[in-house]
This record gives sequence, structure tokens and C-alpha cells, in this order.
Amino acid sequence: MTLTENELLLRESKKIVDALGRTLAPMVEVVLHDLSRPASSIVAISNNLSGREVGDPTTDIGMARITNPDFPDVLQNYANQFPDGRPAKSTSIGLRNSAGEYVAALCLNVDVSMLASLSASLAQLARTESDATPIRESLASPRLDELRAALEGFAARLNKTAHTLTPAQRREAVQQLANAGLMDLKNAQAVVAAMLGVARPTVYSYLPQKDSSS
Repeated sequence: MTLTENELLLRESKKIVDALGRTLAPMVEVVLHDLSRPASSIVAISNNLSGREVGDPTTDIGMARITNPDFPDVLQNYANQFPDGRPAKSTSIGLRNSAGEYVAALCLNVDVSMLASLSASLAQLARTESDATPIRESLASPRLDELRAALEGFAARLNKTAHTLTPAQRREAVQQLANAGLMDLKNAQAVVAAMLGVARPTVYSYLPQKDSSS
């Protein structure tokens, strides 16, 4: 049996629905609408969060696509809501055939309530109590903080970050740190290497080489 272009597009899109739903579970529902049959447009749904089923009708956006060929191909990250009231963030992608006609819509609905709950939990985990101790403590060496600040300042004067410095600029920065005595600190090379995004031997190669001749 030979499939029409529209049937082939729908068949292949179902694979995408299944793959995305499995990959983005449990927070993202993926739905495929056949826009040729608005009264029963849903032909595939993966990671079902809305309680809808195959054979359910299209949405208002689906109807807008059916009636307006100039409707945007992609509506991205718009506010939505699941039937039970949970907030959602949705993206709707219109799929056209070779004639430029809308055939289907691939929709992703993110359960924002799950993210909000996670965000609240992380905020609670990260929260500190300012009156828990009368002493302000830092686990980092004050001198290493000075080293970090000096390197960040060097990069800022060039309107860059430490990671985006050129090799020549990295060499100059390390040599300035060395001249200030900051590269003699314990763990200095490891700190600088992490900030520059290079290996420790590379930082060592940037250091001024002492004259070993007598």
C-alpha cells in the first residue's frame, strides 16, 4: 500500500512523539494532531499529563492553524494550563506538506508545577540562617580569593571572561599574577587552570622561566 505524502508525514511524526515523550518524561507531554480531522485530531500522545486520549479534538491553536494558512509555523514557550489547573509551558509546531498546507501539529506541554516544586525544594536546601553563627566563615583561602579577583579583573579590563582570553592574554595574565607573588600560593595553578579552562601544565608553561645559569 502506497502512502500519501500527508500520511507519511504523520507516520514519521509519531516516531518523534514517542521518542520525545520517553526522553523528556516525566515533565513533558508530547502530542501529535492530524489537522485534517479537527474533531478527533489527536493521533498520538506520549507521557500523558493532560488526561487526553487519541481521538480527542484539537485545541484553539489547532483550529487557528486549520483556518489560517498564514498562522505561525512555531509558537514557542507560551503559558498554558492542564485540565486540572496545573500551569504549563507549551510549544506548538505546525508541520506542512510540500504544497505548504498544514497537515499536523506537534505540541510539547511542560508541567511547570513540577519545576516550581523542585525550585522551592532547592531554595530551601540552599537557604542559610544569618544568625546561626556570630562569625563569618569562608572555606577558601583569602589569598586564593585575591588571586581569583586579580585574574577576573585582568579579563574584565579586556571586556572578556577568564575562559575567553586568548593564549597570549592568558600568558600575560599568569605572568602578572606571578609577578604579584600570587602564583606561589598553594593550589594556585589548579585554581588558575580551572578559571582559564586549560590544563595545569599549560598554566605552568605560562609562568616566567627562571634563569638557571650561574
